[in-house]
Amino acid sequence: MAVDLLLGLQWGDEGKGKIVDVLTSDYEIIARFQGGPNAGHTLEFDGQKHVLHTIPSGIFHEKTINLIGNGVVIDPVIFKKELENLQKHNIDYKSKLFISRKAHLILPTHRLLDAASEASKGKAKIGSTLKGIGPTYMDKTGRNGIRVGDLELENWKDKYRALADKHEKMIQFYDVNVQYNLAELEQEFYDAVDTLKELQFIDSEAFLHQAQKEGKTILAEGAQGSLLDIDFGTYPFVTSSTTTAAGACTGLGVAPNQIGEAYGIFKAYTTRVGSGPFPTELFDEDGETMGRVGNEFGATTGRARRCGWLDLVALKYAVQINGITQLIMMKGDVLSGFEKLKVCTAYNYKGEKIKHLPYNIEAENVTPVYTELKGWAADLTGMTKASELPKEFNDYVEYLEKVLQVPIKVVSVGPDRKQTILR
Repeated sequence: MAVDLLLGLQWGDEGKGKIVDVLTSDYEIIARFQGGPNAGHTLEFDGQKHVLHTIPSGIFHEKTINLIGNGVVIDPVIFKKELENLQKHNIDYKSKLFISRKAHLILPTHRLLDAASEASKGKAKIGSTLKGIGPTYMDKTGRNGIRVGDLELENWKDKYRALADKHEKMIQFYDVNVQYNLAELEQEFYDAVDTLKELQFIDSEAFLHQAQKEGKTILAEGAQGSLLDIDFGTYPFVTSSTTTAAGACTGLGVAPNQIGEAYGIFKAYTTRVGSGPFPTELFDEDGETMGRVGNEFGATTGRARRCGWLDLVALKYAVQINGITQLIMMKGDVLSGFEKLKVCTAYNYKGEKIKHLPYNIEAENVTPVYTELKGWAADLTGMTKASELPKEFNDYVEYLEKVLQVPIKVVSVGPDRKQTILR
């Protein structure tokens, strides 16, 4: 049985959590394959909002197994808080939440290193969420990291002490004012590790291989977005992991020829959190309206998202590098009321008109070329069938399909799982 993928195609915040939740009834296993608690997946159903950071979005479905793969980095402190929130809703997570022994741990000193590094950059900062993600992946690739499986060893605290001491020397090197009480942070960390050890640690690649042999349906859930990929994103304003389809292979131990459907999620417009280039960003009333109506604030950080028109150059790039087979458009309802809509179909790049994403898309190099489409006034949030959608909305979707050359199978018209329309 092939493994299907669910990927974000922009700079994150596309609504992956909601769609995983919607799709979960079709899958027996939901597997998260990369990123850390800098991701925030928001789900709304039965009048309640739930925000997950590390735990896969299938956790609210009774019969679904949820797996945190080897490509994920885990902060036990944040993870413990997530588990406590699940307890409030009587979720039996101990029987259906598994963690790969090969997943790396975020230490308190990783967070401190993150803060020190970002502070040292001054105005050149990259907009880190300061969750310790980058330093943890640096230790992973530097072969210094502590993994979940290490917690099963008697001497794991000795290994922790050696790495934390090394981190403190690195923090001093940055020569910035970072105030902290490490003893206090460590006690909180140790308590959280005790909670983490109550869960099931598994050799996840073997688990998934066996599940495939048994014909179980598996959905790999990505975090962040393709334009934040460490290789193919807008470097250096990116995350520290592989957010594209290839990350599902390395982050779960799934062979490339075992990938089935690749669902790509995008918003009907574009947003970005933090620093970095954003060719279609709006600084006018239209951008303000998108942010206000779309409630564009980060699920994890609370930071306001920058808003702009849909960038089809960047979106087509993401579709191509991921091998997307089906598209899902989110937040179509937010564009209701705009008399005219714009989509970027090309860039003026150093005096030349191009339709591919170049090496550098900073404002001094790139100016968006727009195509205008007619907007719609109707409120979409109460609509439940494709036949109810206004003609202008369907024209917008069909135009995007023509440019992207991939079908848009699902449109979302609100945050609730019921506000999802199949086409």
